Amino acid sequence: MSAGLRSGQVAEAAGVNLQTLRYYERRGLLAEPERSNGGHRLYGEEAVTTLRVIKAAQRLGFTLEEVAELLETGRHRHGRPVGGLQERAQAKLAEVDAKIADLTTIRTALAAAVGAGCDDLTVCAGSSCCPIPFTGLAEENRHAGPCC
Repeated sequence: MSAGLRSGQVAEAAGVNLQTLRYYERRGLLAEPERSNGGHRLYGEEAVTTLRVIKAAQRLGFTLEEVAELLETGRHRHGRPVGGLQERAQAKLAEVDAKIADLTTIRTALAAAVGAGCDDLTVCAGSSCCPIPFTGLAEENRHAGPCC
């Protein structure tokens, strides 16, 4: 390779820092680059694309391990379609939906606690009118006092 991009150029073009670039290289997410006569790493344009793909996949909720599997699947296609992304995206979508449901439950409980004026977690947990879901865990300790 007579021309290529140096580490700093690749990192800047992909919007990552040098430590991230080297970390992905160590993890095998990014192919080890060729070296110049002076020993500098020289990357091809595909390195920038790969880094952008990694960062986009992470923003979509994929772990680095999952990203590595997706990249590996893509590298071994040899022109044949491989059902990696579609299946993994569907599974990730199901995870996101489950998280949204959990967060909705949490939000509802917190909004109810704020609306009820809950100010002391211990007092609230012992109150029969506390809207926070842990009230069922404190059944024996409930008293018929004022709410929170």
